[in-house]
Amino acid sequence: MAEPDSKSVPGTPAGANLPITVMAFYKFHRVETPSTLQTHLRSLLDLHDMKGTILVAKEGLNGTIAGPTSKAPAMLNALRSIPGFAELNAKVSYCEDYPFLRAKVKLKREIVTMGQPDLDPTQPGEYVSPKDWNALIEDPDVLLIDTRNDYEVAIGSFKGAANPNTVRFRDFPEYVKTHLDQDKDKKIAMFCTGGIRCEKSTAYLKSQGFESVYHLEGGILQYLEDVPSAESLWEGDCFVFDERVAVDHQLEPAGYIQCHACRRPLKPVDTERPEYIRGESCHHCADETSEADRARFRERQRQIDLAQSRGESHLGDSARHQQRQHRDAKRSAKAAQRNPEQKVQRANSS
Repeated sequence: MAEPDSKSVPGTPAGANLPITVMAFYKFHRVETPSTLQTHLRSLLDLHDMKGTILVAKEGLNGTIAGPTSKAPAMLNALRSIPGFAELNAKVSYCEDYPFLRAKVKLKREIVTMGQPDLDPTQPGEYVSPKDWNALIEDPDVLLIDTRNDYEVAIGSFKGAANPNTVRFRDFPEYVKTHLDQDKDKKIAMFCTGGIRCEKSTAYLKSQGFESVYHLEGGILQYLEDVPSAESLWEGDCFVFDERVAVDHQLEPAGYIQCHACRRPLKPVDTERPEYIRGESCHHCADETSEADRARFRERQRQIDLAQSRGESHLGDSARHQQRQHRDAKRSAKAAQRNPEQKVQRANSS
C-alpha cells in the first residue's frame, strides 16, 4: 500500500488546480500507543474531509489519502504536528474526484509487512539520490537487488538487477538467508517503488550483519521523475498501487489493466486469452483459485455490474448511503401497503 507518487508538498506540480489532492506518505518512527494514534488520525480524516487508508503500527505510519485540495495543506500540517512525525513528507498528485471510497485507519503489526515486527526500521542503509544512482549500480562490485514482488519485476526493473522472485514482501528474509548470506562483505544496492520496502529491507540486512547497504531515495518513481530518459538505466514500466496500474518513464499510464481476482497487471492482449474472465480470473491465477473462490469473484462482479447499471457505487460510504436509501424506500412502501390511509396520502402528495 502507500507507495508515494508525484512531487512533494509543498510545491505546485501540474494539476494543482484540480479539486482533489492525493497524498501518499510513510515514516518509520516508534509509536508507543498505536490505538490512541488511530483515534486521533480518524478524527483528522473526518475534520479535513479525507478518504483513503492509513496504517498504524508500533514502527510508524503508512498511508494514502485524498481530499479537497483546499484542505490538503492543513491535513499535512496536522500529520506533522504528531510527535515524531515533524519530518513526514507526502508525495502528491491531483484528480477530479475522490479515488477512494471511504476513510479507514487500521492497526497493524507492521506498516509494510515483512514478518519482522521486532526489527528497528529506523536504522536503514545509506540513502542514494536518483542523480547518483546510476554511478552506484554501474559499479561491477555492487550487487543490485529489486525488493519488489515477482509480478512487479516482470513488467520492468533496472538493468542487471537481481530478481528475488518473491510473491510477498514477507518472503524477502528467506531470500536473504538462502542467497545472500555469503555476501555480507559485498556492496548491496536495493530499490522499490516508492522507498518504503527498500528502506525496511536495508534495515533488515544491517540487522543481519551486512555492512555496505544502499537504497534508492524516493524509490523508482522519484528516479523516473528526476532522471531524463536518455540517461535512464530503467527498463520497461513500473507497477504502481493505484488506478493507473503501471506507468512509463514519463509517469504516464502504461496501458495496463488489473486482474480483479489476483491484482496482477495485464496488458489488453492478455484479456483475449481463454483463461481471462472479467472479475474472476486471468492466465496468472486461473490455476491458483478454488471453485468457491471463483464463485465468490463472480458474485462480486455481478454486484459491481448491477450497481453500475443503476449509476451507483458498489463499495464505500456512498454505496452504504445508497443502500440505506433503498432499504428506507422499501420499508416505506411496505408500510404504505399495510396502511391504506398512508397509501392515499402518498398518492395525494405525488
